Amino acid sequence: MAKRFKEEEGEKKKLDKEGIRKLLGIFRFVLPYRKTFALGLVALGLSSGIILSFPYLAGKLLDVAQGNRDFVLTSINQIALALIGLLVIQSVFSFLRVYTFTIVSERSLSDLRQAVYSKLVWLPMSFFDSRRVGELMSRITSDVGTLQDTVTFTLAELLRQVLILLVGIPLILILTPKLAIFMLLTFPVLVLSALFFGKFIRKLSKKTQDQLANANVIVEETLQSMVVVKSFTNELFEALRYKKALSDVVKTAIHASKYRGLFISFTILALFGGFVAVAWYGASLLQSNELKVGELFSFILYTSFIGGSIAGLGDIIGSLQRSVGASERVLEILDQSDEAIASESKLKLKGKVAFKDVSFTYPTRSDFQVLKSISLQINPGEKIALVGPSGAGKSTIVQLLMRFYPLSTGSIEVDDQIISDYNLTDYRSNIGIVPQEVILFGGTIRENIAYGKANATAEEIEAAARKANAWEFIESFPEKMETLVGDRGVKLSGGQKQRVAIARAILKDPSILILDEATSSLDAQSESLVQEALEKLMENRTTIVIAHRLSTIRSVDTIFVIKDGQIAESGSHLELSQRDNGIYRNLLELQLEKN
Repeated sequence: MAKRFKEEEGEKKKLDKEGIRKLLGIFRFVLPYRKTFALGLVALGLSSGIILSFPYLAGKLLDVAQGNRDFVLTSINQIALALIGLLVIQSVFSFLRVYTFTIVSERSLSDLRQAVYSKLVWLPMSFFDSRRVGELMSRITSDVGTLQDTVTFTLAELLRQVLILLVGIPLILILTPKLAIFMLLTFPVLVLSALFFGKFIRKLSKKTQDQLANANVIVEETLQSMVVVKSFTNELFEALRYKKALSDVVKTAIHASKYRGLFISFTILALFGGFVAVAWYGASLLQSNELKVGELFSFILYTSFIGGSIAGLGDIIGSLQRSVGASERVLEILDQSDEAIASESKLKLKGKVAFKDVSFTYPTRSDFQVLKSISLQINPGEKIALVGPSGAGKSTIVQLLMRFYPLSTGSIEVDDQIISDYNLTDYRSNIGIVPQEVILFGGTIRENIAYGKANATAEEIEAAARKANAWEFIESFPEKMETLVGDRGVKLSGGQKQRVAIARAILKDPSILILDEATSSLDAQSESLVQEALEKLMENRTTIVIAHRLSTIRSVDTIFVIKDGQIAESGSHLELSQRDNGIYRNLLELQLEKN
């Protein structure tokens, strides 16, 4: 976190120059609602303009009360009614401003959240290798929330305060030039102090935001891994870790509050000091009959408005700085290169697969080559197995076939066509996977099975559940298909989750099936049911099995033994088990000894 803070400090000049441009880049989401936004701006301008006429009329009220009749409204009743009328009209425009800005902000920020989320789900796996889930969650929640405050409140306040300054200062220069010039002499002091304090406040606000994001990451990771936390009795450790992260946030926030407090205190002192000085000078002008009471009263009200605007600009600028940081992080995601868009076509592959001299290095581990010149071929409907020690590259082969990563060298062909030539959605729709660690969504069993085919009928879902040997346990639940599986499927056993995953794959009806250690963590009874379901699933499909338990792959057509990123052996179970000093034979003997 400290390193990241230093990097942001190093880019400070860049942020100063490009920050506002990047913040304006977010406003492209406002464009669809530009008419409503323009109406809000008009309401804002009229509301601010009307309220600025209030001090002038209030001053005339006092002048008329003292007998002056040089105004179009000649009685205090007329002026009072005019003031009430102005307040009513101003209230209508204020309501219209708040209402229209809320419509624009809620809808545009909803579009922004949708755009960020859509971008995230379409980003390649290499993006997620270097990001933490909590950090990405913070982009959609915290950063977009900061931008929402900007569109809803900060922007409106900034425009209102600027309008008050642009209209109010010329007015007092016209109406009471001597007092206005005297008052404006205090401006340079306020502006310089705002720049001085604002520099430190911006730094510390950024640091606080980053530290809070870090604390949120701890919560996210802990809640996702609660089984591990409790298994290792690390509840106290996690609580203390979060407490320390929050302590850093509090410490930085309190440190920032010193500068904010000093700035506010100085601003109040300067404003009221200036007010006393102006009041003294105004009183002296009254004594010499160079000023009317009403003019002095109007001037005091105008200066109150102007002083309030100047004082409010500090907080507004601070909010804008936070918004600049938030917009930069959101745009960082939106500007990423994503994968291909969805397709409506119905591509159906036969399932012929060929790896040709494939080498690969993960983008985040460029110093380590995972695969080295892998070449293999799988005919349509053939079943092959990948075996070997952990880290040999078995899962990487599958990930490359799924097009999770671009190849370093070589090529992968499916049905004699390079896989990158296919539309990505069409291509992946032909591949099904049953992983070792099944991840279910927190909805119903029906919804989790239907994830394999969004438009599946109830009959198709039931048929898939039966083929997966899942129907019996589903029927035993009181709510049957509508049973909620809980977060990540926590309410189901390992075998039940596997069978739901198999039903999902059956419903997808893929041409190429990947089984990644699908039975390795099950008991004997569950394994038997799951293995039977897998046999049904593998019928007439090109199947790639990743297995550590070699007893489950005896019937496959070809076994490829992967070692150190290369194919060390290949052949049938019978051939490899009879090979003297063969790697597969040694692995088989080791497992037999353990059993």
